[in-house]
Amino acid sequence: MRTRSALVAMSLAAAALTAAVPAPAVAASGAPHAPEAAGARHAPAAKCPQLDKKLKWYGKNRSALQRLIDERGTCGRSERAGGSNHRPVAAFDWDNTVVKNDTTDVTLVWALQHDKILRPRSWSDTSKWLTPAADRALTEACGTSVPVGSPLPTSTDAECTDEIFEIRTEAQTMDGDPAFGGRWNHRRTVPEYAWVAQLFAGHTPREVSAYAEAGRKKSLAAPVGSEMKVGTHTMPAYVRYYPQQKDLIRTLQRAGFEVYIVSAGVEYAAEAWAKGVGVDAEHTIAIRSVLRDGRITYRNEGCGGEPASKGETIPYIDGKRCWINQDVYGIDGPAAWERQDSARRIALGGGDADTDVTFVRDATGAHLVLNRNKNEIMCRAYDNADGRWLVNPMFIEPLPRKASPFPCATTGHINEDGSLSAMRRPDGSIVPDQRDRVSG
Repeated sequence: MRTRSALVAMSLAAAALTAAVPAPAVAASGAPHAPEAAGARHAPAAKCPQLDKKLKWYGKNRSALQRLIDERGTCGRSERAGGSNHRPVAAFDWDNTVVKNDTTDVTLVWALQHDKILRPRSWSDTSKWLTPAADRALTEACGTSVPVGSPLPTSTDAECTDEIFEIRTEAQTMDGDPAFGGRWNHRRTVPEYAWVAQLFAGHTPREVSAYAEAGRKKSLAAPVGSEMKVGTHTMPAYVRYYPQQKDLIRTLQRAGFEVYIVSAGVEYAAEAWAKGVGVDAEHTIAIRSVLRDGRITYRNEGCGGEPASKGETIPYIDGKRCWINQDVYGIDGPAAWERQDSARRIALGGGDADTDVTFVRDATGAHLVLNRNKNEIMCRAYDNADGRWLVNPMFIEPLPRKASPFPCATTGHINEDGSLSAMRRPDGSIVPDQRDRVSG
């Protein structure tokens, strides 16, 4: 658990650092250019650790990140700032940002393959938004013969596995009916993400960590490009840590940065995976389940003054900002949902999807985006309003160039009610549609 003293210390450290060091002028990746040669040179700060020049980054991204490390890292500013030990902060999304593929899905699939999901009294108990159609589909597929609280035989029951996995991945039943209904803030949660944590109700955190570790071992051993069956579904069987991101995180740490993972996945799974890049549980933020008698419940912790709930506030879009403000900078109450002054914002943010756009945009030094063709974050990245956005293709199996422009001027922004609208800059002007320029 993060202590209040640690949070306040982190807040003061970041504030002092930002005040002492001006933001670097980071070159944008919005314009197309040839990939940077492995031997390209950058004049390093005398004492700052260097990114591995043998690892390929797109364009000038590596040199831009190195410049940030040199200028913001405590190694590069010790003489300029009189030897201060204040530390800057970097934050990264996890799935498809630091690793290729989804580790929350890997954890859930391992649990399904080994009969680790416990039968609820009623499926409607698991989520406040689960529709009657989804409740019926799950009840019919998984049956009622297993006692409440006992493991469902999902390793052999393909129908039960299919319904669970379809609802998790597509938010619908196998018959195509909506699995979730009602109202929620679409910039603070998405029911099918919260539902994964709720599916582990009745287990201890240690048990879920063990499932995540087992799935981790299996998916790291699977060949790149391999697939597996989950019921009748097909999904990637492998996960890989991106060498570039692993190197970046460790170089940041050696340069004096506090590095956090902020994920919309299950906390215990995220912690099991994050240690593979040297990020401990205290620096891993994800969906935190409320425990009762040491066991996971259907409720998760709230953020920004919001109470514990069945998934109304998770680290998702604006929720990721809230948890960073709350856990890293010690900002309590509704203010945690708001963008802070530069003294209380991260130096570097990295993500790949719309769920990351708010906290990545908050970064004062550089916004690193892996291109997965997600509209809101790519509209921000290609608009490059502050000249600090760095776009990189995925390091493994990058997507080809998107043929049509990103619809920034019409549907580029996700509203709280789930509707889509034009994306606007801080001055109110509309971001024009953006063509895809950085791809595999």
